[in-house]
Amino acid sequence: MDNSRKIKIMHVAQAAGGVDCYLRMLLKYLDKEKFENIVVLSSNFVREDYACLADEYETVEMQRSIGKHDIKAIVEVRKLIKKYKPDIVYAHSSKAGAIVRIADISMKDSGGRRNHCIYNPHGWAFNMKTNWKKQKMYALIEKIAAPFCEEIICISDAEKQSALNKKICAENKVQVIYNGVDIEAYENSIHGTITRAELGIPRDAFVVGMVGRISQQKAPDIFIKAAKLIKNDIKNSYFLIVGSGEMEREVREYATENGLEDCLHITGWVGNPMCYVELFNVACLLSRWEGFGLVLPEYMLAKKPIVASRVDAIPNIINDGKNGVLVDVDDVEAIRKKINLIYKNSEFRTKIVDRAYEDVYEKFDQKRVAQEHEILFMKL
Repeated sequence: MDNSRKIKIMHVAQAAGGVDCYLRMLLKYLDKEKFENIVVLSSNFVREDYACLADEYETVEMQRSIGKHDIKAIVEVRKLIKKYKPDIVYAHSSKAGAIVRIADISMKDSGGRRNHCIYNPHGWAFNMKTNWKKQKMYALIEKIAAPFCEEIICISDAEKQSALNKKICAENKVQVIYNGVDIEAYENSIHGTITRAELGIPRDAFVVGMVGRISQQKAPDIFIKAAKLIKNDIKNSYFLIVGSGEMEREVREYATENGLEDCLHITGWVGNPMCYVELFNVACLLSRWEGFGLVLPEYMLAKKPIVASRVDAIPNIINDGKNGVLVDVDDVEAIRKKINLIYKNSEFRTKIVDRAYEDVYEKFDQKRVAQEHEILFMKL
């Protein structure tokens, strides 16, 4: 390769949400002198968000469901690979991973050599709590597609172990690059832009909050059931859900039926979730499955004590009793006990918050994520 030119990387992604945040932070910190970045994204993404991050922006219609539309997406992605001739094609998320690895078969870079293909599932689809037939199908797709990329990047040790347990590929093909948060952006941001008064939250309330899609994965039903118990123990408790999703109606109905409607606020989708996290006294992530849980280091950065479920990658981040507390999945009574502990024991609360704040700087800085990617790109 001519060392005088930039390494051209084509990033392809279908799922927005966490992948969108990950990709934007990665592009922000990759060395602009070394790398040229082309993004090929589904219509779920917003072009303006990449105006100063990507050298080229292309849209390809990609859908989460499996169907005939995937053939069209593969053809369009393959045309773009031919057009740009990237040195490296980097697929983000499972759907893009399947499309890209087929589209990139036998494709070449601008020098006429075989290009390099990287895949990051951002959480394995076969780890989702769905029926066993779908889990087996997702695992089979991953096994079939694995030979068509050179590196698989996992965002946690738990994700790597899942791949090895399912025999997706050989261990030497998998590299762990832990997720990270944009510490610099948070430090330089304006804090306190959202107030309790704006949301109708009493000034002296003990706010228990969660950030995430109001969906089966994030267990908002368990959060609101725990809220009922916590309200009995902590009379000034208040509950804040930052996000939106298909289970919102169910959560609101439970709140109404159990007298919680006056101490629950659901924000809907927001572009500045950290502004709401600053209002929390306790931060929860009660997921039923979780590839990483990027909100956890965000909670750490905001100096919030954490209650999280003991599942998948979460114990890789939360050391129970050291930088947060863990509970078993769907264990409402354990959530109640842990939040009561945090409420009553200020010494314990300070200890876990201080340790978590140290950990986020040491382990979960997005600049480190970009640096590890640069090393991988240069190696390829």
